[in-house]
This record gives sequence, C-alpha cells and structure tokens, in this order.
Amino acid sequence: MQPDKVYTQSAVALAYEAGDLAPRVVAKGNGLLAQRMIALAKEHEVYVHESQALLSLLMQVELDTHIPPQLYQAIAEILAWLYQLEQGEARLPPKV
Repeated sequence: MQPDKVYTQSAVALAYEAGDLAPRVVAKGNGLLAQRMIALAKEHEVYVHESQALLSLLMQVELDTHIPPQLYQAIAEILAWLYQLEQGEARLPPKV
C-alpha cells in the first residue's frame, strides 16, 4: 500500500512591462507561500490562471528571468484574454 501523495499548492507570478522582451518570473513558491501569493493576487483583483501544466513549466524558470520562447504563445493567449476581459469582450479563459 502506497501512502497518499501530499498535495502542495504552487504559484508563479509574472510581470510584463512595455518594452520588455517577454514576461519575467518575479515570484514563485509552494505551500503556504503559494497560498499567500494567490490570496494577495485575488485581494488586489489580479487574475489567477489555473493550469497545472503551465505552472510546472513556469516553476522551472529562474526568478527575475524572462519566460522561454516556448511559452510565449501560451502566455500571449492569457494576456490577450485579459485585455479582452478588461474591455468587457472576454468570455471563458483560454485553455493553456
């Protein structure tokens, strides 16, 4: 009999400023730190996207480093959706 896997919540925060080549990983954490990051994001009305596959890839990116080109398309789809959401045009979040 195998012991149950312990679920640990994880989170990654990205930042993108005009003129940047790509979004950067500005924070990441597991467990209580991840829970606090998510709570703060929601408290400040920052969108929290839930994708385990994307999270796994972003957790591999070093802090204060641009995301790799392989993730540009997925992140661009999320950013485009957020823009549409702000304009009142968006419906369901992208499935990335």
